[in-house]
Amino acid sequence: MIRVLFAAIIFAVVTSGAWANCEDTRADLRGDWGTARFNIEVADEPEEVQRGLMFREALPANAGMLFIYDRPQLVGFWMKNTLIPLDMIFIGADGVVRKVHQNAIPGDETTIIGGSDIQFVLEINGGMTEMLGIGPGSELRHPRIDQALAAWDCAAG
Repeated sequence: MIRVLFAAIIFAVVTSGAWANCEDTRADLRGDWGTARFNIEVADEPEEVQRGLMFREALPANAGMLFIYDRPQLVGFWMKNTLIPLDMIFIGADGVVRKVHQNAIPGDETTIIGGSDIQFVLEINGGMTEMLGIGPGSELRHPRIDQALAAWDCAAG
């Protein structure tokens, strides 16, 4: 646990500089708390969305999975067959964080509702949103967000 926290602190410091353009394998977040970058896997096919991060025994501190839906919709997640605690960041079509669920319990089958206007969900290690300060109003930058709607578009520095 201490190693994950140390890696996260280093990660937050390293990612505080200027960044290049968007990439499908990165999720950049910003807010009044600062900025963060996560190396991500994209889940946009039904099988990928259904499996998510199930059966994984670990997740690097700067990693995550971005779930992408065709349109904003009611989204609910659960932790069935998930072995590690996760933070779930529920994001609208404009890339603005609507809700954060911290430290979802491994194996819990209780549905976690993200809201009715969610198009993206970013899952990262449990506790990371609290440590970094990520919350509602934070903004996601990613090329799969419609750039005409994006609160933080890929052309921005």
